[in-house]
Amino acid sequence: MKKPWWLNKKVSLSTHHQIKEILRDLNLHTVCEESLCPNISECFGSCIATFMILGDTCTRKCSFCNVKKGSPSSLDYNEPARVKRAVKLLKLRYVVITSPTRDDLDDGGAQIFHQTAKQIKSIDPNIKLEALIPDFLGNRESIKIIANSPLDVVSHNLETVPSLYTGVRKGSDYSRSLDVLRLLKKENKALFTKSGLMLGLGETGKELMAVFNDLKAAGCDFLTLGQYLPPSLSHFPVKEFIRPEKFSYLKEKALGIGFKTVKSSAYIRSSYLAHTFLPKHN
Repeated sequence: MKKPWWLNKKVSLSTHHQIKEILRDLNLHTVCEESLCPNISECFGSCIATFMILGDTCTRKCSFCNVKKGSPSSLDYNEPARVKRAVKLLKLRYVVITSPTRDDLDDGGAQIFHQTAKQIKSIDPNIKLEALIPDFLGNRESIKIIANSPLDVVSHNLETVPSLYTGVRKGSDYSRSLDVLRLLKKENKALFTKSGLMLGLGETGKELMAVFNDLKAAGCDFLTLGQYLPPSLSHFPVKEFIRPEKFSYLKEKALGIGFKTVKSSAYIRSSYLAHTFLPKHN
């Protein structure tokens, strides 16, 4: 499908050498690069990055995602300290950490998330910190570790509607993901929770409204809605390019349900503009 006029953002991976040099020197990955995010030029230009800990290889086979799939390398217990070093060098005040799904680990990598959060907060407790987490196969102890880490926001993306999970999110489960968000809020009521959906995969408006209501019932505070753009022809095909006015309509519907903050437009991604969600930062 040919992209419409409102999807004309250019992606450049050849600029912003300073941030790339720091990341390479410290052997760190960003989801910005691994997922071919269309906002990478803007974010790197503003010295903003989403650190991808626990390696660059995912154990699942989601057909929408560009992150490498296969057997991950062993854990790097020095990684949290290197992320801390990068945060200090880049003088970041809002940090997002994420990871590929690591079903090969007993805790899914929850302890490394916890240690990374502690390292970053040790620089300055006023640094705002967000984690974008996998579902940890629903492991309650892993989710509790995350909920009790020094985090301001925890995000877990549903990505799409339940009817599309088989084709889009192989190995994931819609109800399990809702339970992750529900347990996070139950374990730590002061924590802000967040989720995101890709649009244009073949979902219906009725299905989206049902997901909005499910998320709100699970205590989710923040919501992101963005256009799905397949990284290559071998990925799940886009079925529809959502018009800007529909994104605006869906934002109003979500706000009407009771979400605290909703970002809804073609190039919105779960970590894009993350620093603008918290009430103090609006």
